[in-house]
Amino acid sequence: MKRYTWRTAVLELVMVVVGLAFVFPVYVLVNVSLKRPDDQSSDLLPTSAITLRNYADAWQQAGLGGAFVNSAVVTIVSVALIVVLSALAAYPLARVGRAWSRWAFLFFLLGLLLPFQLALIPLYQTIRDVGLLGTVWSLVVVYVGLQMPFSVFLYVGFLRVLPPEYEEAAAIDGAGPLRMFASVVFPLLRPITGTVVILNAIAIWNDFLTPLLYLSGTQQQTLPVALYSFVGQYLQQWNMVFAGLVISIVPILLVYFLMQRSIIQGFASGLKG
Repeated sequence: MKRYTWRTAVLELVMVVVGLAFVFPVYVLVNVSLKRPDDQSSDLLPTSAITLRNYADAWQQAGLGGAFVNSAVVTIVSVALIVVLSALAAYPLARVGRAWSRWAFLFFLLGLLLPFQLALIPLYQTIRDVGLLGTVWSLVVVYVGLQMPFSVFLYVGFLRVLPPEYEEAAAIDGAGPLRMFASVVFPLLRPITGTVVILNAIAIWNDFLTPLLYLSGTQQQTLPVALYSFVGQYLQQWNMVFAGLVISIVPILLVYFLMQRSIIQGFASGLKG
C-alpha cells in the first residue's frame, strides 16, 4: 500500500479547490433561484426564507412543459437511433480486415473534421424539401447524422480490443451475423454504449442552434430555445430565470451521475486499444 505523504495531501487540497471552483457557480444558480422576488441582494446565503414559487412560475410562464417534452422526445429518439446505427456500422468496420473497411472507417472519421456550419444551408434546404421543417423529426435526422461519426469512432475502438472468441462460439452454434451481433456482441458493448448515450444526450439536450434554425416560427421549441425567449422577456426577474435554468439542467445532470461509471469504463476500455 502507498504511504500517505505531503504530496498526496497537497494533491488532495488542489483537487478540493478545483472542485469548489466548479461547484460555486452551480451553488449561485440554485441560491438565486430559491430567493423571493423581492430579495435582490447579492449575498451568498439567502437573507429571507427560501421559496419554490419561482420554479412553478418559470414552468408556467416560459411554457417549459411542452419544451421539456420536445427535448425529451428528440433526445431519446436520437440517442436510440445513434446507438443502434453506430453499433451496427462499427461492427463490420472493426471485424472485417479488408481495404474497403479501412476506407469506410476513414470516411466516417471525415465527419469529425468537417465543421457543421458548412452544411447549414444545403441541409436546411433538404429538410425543407422533404417536408420535415418545423417538426421535431427534423432535429432527429440532423442529430443522428451529426453524431454518428464520433459514436462509430468510439464503438470501433472498443470492438477492436474485444476478444472475438465469443462470436466464434456463437458461429459454431449456427448463429447468423445479426443474431450474433444482437445476442453476443451488443451486450458486451454496454460500457461504451453508456459513454455514447451520455455524451450524445448532453450534446443534444443542450443544443441551441439546431432547434432555433429548424423550429423557428413554430410553437414547438426545445428547452434551450424556450429559455432564451424567456430570458429576453423576464430579464429583470433573475430569480425566475435561474429557476428555469435549474429545471433545464437537472434531468441531464441526473442521467450523467447515474451513468458516470459507464463513461469511465467506456473511455478506459477504448484507450487500451
